[in-house]
Amino acid sequence: MQSQKEPFYTFIKDLQNTITTRLEQLDGKAVFKEDEWHREQGGGGFSRVIENGSVFEKGGVNISAVHGELPAAMQNYFKVSDAHFYATGISLVIHPVNPMVPTVHANFRYFEMYNKEGEIVDCWFGGGLDLTPYYLFEEDATHFHQVCKAVCDRHDLTDYKSFKAKCDSYFYNSHREEARGIGGLFYDYCRATSDYSMDDWLNFQQDMASHFLDAYVPIVLKRKDQPYDKEQLEWQQIRRGRYVEFNLIHDKGTLFGLKTNGRIESILMSLPPRVQWKYDHHPAPGSPEEALLKVLRKPREWV
Repeated sequence: MQSQKEPFYTFIKDLQNTITTRLEQLDGKAVFKEDEWHREQGGGGFSRVIENGSVFEKGGVNISAVHGELPAAMQNYFKVSDAHFYATGISLVIHPVNPMVPTVHANFRYFEMYNKEGEIVDCWFGGGLDLTPYYLFEEDATHFHQVCKAVCDRHDLTDYKSFKAKCDSYFYNSHREEARGIGGLFYDYCRATSDYSMDDWLNFQQDMASHFLDAYVPIVLKRKDQPYDKEQLEWQQIRRGRYVEFNLIHDKGTLFGLKTNGRIESILMSLPPRVQWKYDHHPAPGSPEEALLKVLRKPREWV
């Protein structure tokens, strides 16, 4: 198997610079602070965090490349023994100030597994991006999904409908019976086949990751200066509570980081700074807040 770790890691280093530079320009006040970290068992990364800006209340754009012996819990999960791994990727979460601007998440990753001789025995790409609005603007949801679909349509090995359905299924708070947001794309274990090589998957991964800003920035520009009131900020914080619940209960990336002795600050940078949990809260019938919940309880086709 041909390793993709060198070209992909080079790509995500450049992408981190591109994304953080554009988001700083959008914010106009706050800047990203970089924190380099090292993992005792092997590897490390660069975490970049922005806080208390004029547009972004908190956000992180992190890259990492970690390696070593696959922890016992993960060996059991993959049904292997005496295995080593290499995992690299870029992960980002952006929480806006204005509740009319949605939170966004994206992750693009690559994984290799080795036998005791150091030979690659398995490798795959995974990732995706998804949008979590606090107020539903249908044209924003359509735009986000159109960018995702356009990238998928350029690559024969990908299928927008399938990746969209997987996103709706994955980012779902089953204990609440509602989606985290209005979805996007989710894909995992993308391996070489008789028809497609790992180079083909690398090309798709780079194409999709390179269009993250195209999917999100136009929405931010459209909504960041809209007026809002105290009650709408409160609703934003209540919905952020659902975001936290998903990340700590269901998210595989969070669990993988914790089980592989990942850096806690980087793993939990996805959590928003201000959150509320109101007992048995229900929005008023016919309100914009209720309109959002109806969509979260029954995912829609946006393009």
